[in-house]
Amino acid sequence: MVAKTAGFLISTRVILCYDSTKMDRRRLLLYLLLNVFISACVTGTILFWYDRNYREPSLSALQPVSPSSGNSAPQATLDPRADIPVEIVSIIGAGTLDAEWVVVRNAGTESLNLSNWQLRDSNRNVFTFPNLTLNNGGAVQIHTISGTNNAIALYWGLGKSVWESGEEAQLSDPSGNVRAVYKVP
Repeated sequence: MVAKTAGFLISTRVILCYDSTKMDRRRLLLYLLLNVFISACVTGTILFWYDRNYREPSLSALQPVSPSSGNSAPQATLDPRADIPVEIVSIIGAGTLDAEWVVVRNAGTESLNLSNWQLRDSNRNVFTFPNLTLNNGGAVQIHTISGTNNAIALYWGLGKSVWESGEEAQLSDPSGNVRAVYKVP
């Protein structure tokens, strides 16, 4: 800022953020890194909170499969030698009840009905799938906590975490044949 007084120029500096004569570059870099870190933390916290509080199922709820009764249709027997391209893709949040889920994917080219399939851990915890068909390339999440089942997320309804690091998850067809195995990292 420059002002004129009685024919003389008087110079006045306005310092907005960074004055190179008084602040070294290292201090400026630390200031900027701290600013980026705090911004990332705040943004991450807001997104986490929003996801946990406002995540709504977008599709209608699924009905659980009732236990076998005498008047139900017979289940198809699967050949244990036949390759069924189904896989446990990952287990997320092992050991943390609210963040724990398993992702199961149909890697085949045809639809796969997961009705009465079972997901189990080494401690004999068993999740039985409701009447759900995975299209080719489709996936479903199995959450350990309680919730409302929908086409992309199923809920086990347990009050404690199931998965532990180093444990083995097994996915079995209704005949009891193990079709996929995954070791929890």
